[in-house]
Amino acid sequence: MAYEVTATRRRPQKFEDLIGQEFVAATLKNSIQTGKIAHAYLFTGPRGCGKTSTARIFAKALNCEKGPTPTPCGECSACKEITKGSSLDVIEIDGASNTSVNDVRQIIEEVQFPPNSSRYKIYIIDEVHMLTNNAFNALLKTIEEPPEYVVFIFATTELQKVPATIKSRCQQFNFRLVPIEKVKEQLALAAAEINLKADDEALYWIARESTGSMRDSYTLFDQVAAFSEGHLTYEKIRDKLGLVGTERLNLLFEECASANPAGAQEKLNEFLQAGISIEQLITNSADYLRSLLLIKNGIAKESLLGQAPERFSKVVLDAWNVTQIERGLSIFLQLYRDIRYSLSPRYEIDLAFSRLSWLKEYVSPSEVKIAVEQARSLLATAPSSAGGGGLSRDFSQGAENEQSGAPKEFPFARMDNPAEEGAVEEVQPIPDDAAQMQEALVARLSLDDESLASLLKNTSGWVFDGSAVRANISDAFQKSRIDSKIQAIKNCALRLWGKEISFEVSVQVEQEEVQAPAQIPSEVESLVKIFKGKIVGGKVAAT
Repeated sequence: MAYEVTATRRRPQKFEDLIGQEFVAATLKNSIQTGKIAHAYLFTGPRGCGKTSTARIFAKALNCEKGPTPTPCGECSACKEITKGSSLDVIEIDGASNTSVNDVRQIIEEVQFPPNSSRYKIYIIDEVHMLTNNAFNALLKTIEEPPEYVVFIFATTELQKVPATIKSRCQQFNFRLVPIEKVKEQLALAAAEINLKADDEALYWIARESTGSMRDSYTLFDQVAAFSEGHLTYEKIRDKLGLVGTERLNLLFEECASANPAGAQEKLNEFLQAGISIEQLITNSADYLRSLLLIKNGIAKESLLGQAPERFSKVVLDAWNVTQIERGLSIFLQLYRDIRYSLSPRYEIDLAFSRLSWLKEYVSPSEVKIAVEQARSLLATAPSSAGGGGLSRDFSQGAENEQSGAPKEFPFARMDNPAEEGAVEEVQPIPDDAAQMQEALVARLSLDDESLASLLKNTSGWVFDGSAVRANISDAFQKSRIDSKIQAIKNCALRLWGKEISFEVSVQVEQEEVQAPAQIPSEVESLVKIFKGKIVGGKVAAT
């Protein structure tokens, strides 16, 4: 007999053979038993999960000579013809090559004729989303009210492209990806059928690479079985297909975890020179980091990791925390997206592993936030420590004698609230000279309120009587601004000298020297009266 690929040889022939689609199989079987058979079905889901196979099984269940039955015999002429694809009453149509209205018109004309020898005339349209909008619209009436002997079964991998008007006229069944454990079980059975010895690790790798598609797993199984020489192992798969392998990745990532970019680049160049493609290395590295992330989160399930957790390097696991591994994984995910537009894929992967070499220094935003909060707490509590000065005292000592020999303070609390967060400053004696008081207040206020310090600097005529300071300013607007911040000035004085001092400011307009008016001669007055004029200017000379 001619060679038959595993996907065709192991195609399901009854509902019980469907892998991972128990809900769909149970629902269809119950509908057949109760006689509630719809006129249109829509099977959706990823590739290779059994949509077309389910449609054929359903067609056999409806047209079996012992049916309709949920368990078609597979021996009658109807079942055999459907299995071979030669039944005149079960028409399979490729939606990708029959997209026009003319193709749909042919279907509309054919449904008017009853089936030749079967109970139902069944149309299986695969990849139905490829039909044009006009073709869909032409089908609407026929799908909604077909003859009682017609059943439509649509299959698609892209449900979003099917119009809502079609969905509303069909019973929809969503097919799921097949779990890795079940894929591995089927691969083991397939290997036993051809007397092929296969290691569990190799079967796990094939199942994981298939990403839940039974057809993809069978196709990859046939490929690796061709060079297995009777024994399928992970090492053979790795060497023949150009995979990196966990052992090699351990060596490469240990160099990165040890912050040794030179060693990492040497290992990387060695792998690429051995024939491993850059795309394959990126994929395997991302998968490796994902497995590390799962292990760091306490997940040791071999079906998720693809292999035993003991095979992953303990050096790498101990060197990086969860946040750093997440960062490394994001680097490779972004690299996979960017590499197709890159100037040089080799440069891109060199840069990626260089970044991994300083991954220990990466600090996440959440860690920065925690550090800032801890620093804020430290600064808030330090001034109230023993010694009466804390950090504020240390800052003040470095600023002594900067202006007029007076110590300069750097408190952490606000100026208008001397008791805020327990801030305490060293009290200074009140200067004897009012001008020195002005200078000290201006210097102290400039640390927190430069505008107020500038206003006090514009004042003049300071007088201190022991409890109050009186000063003058030439502008009424500036006086109003000072009056609005009198309390801040009092708090500043209290901090500097330990005594609350009131502050009063008044407006003093500088008077220009007024000269006595010059005496106007009588002749000038006469001329002014005659000509009805006036005298302009400050002085008039006699004539």
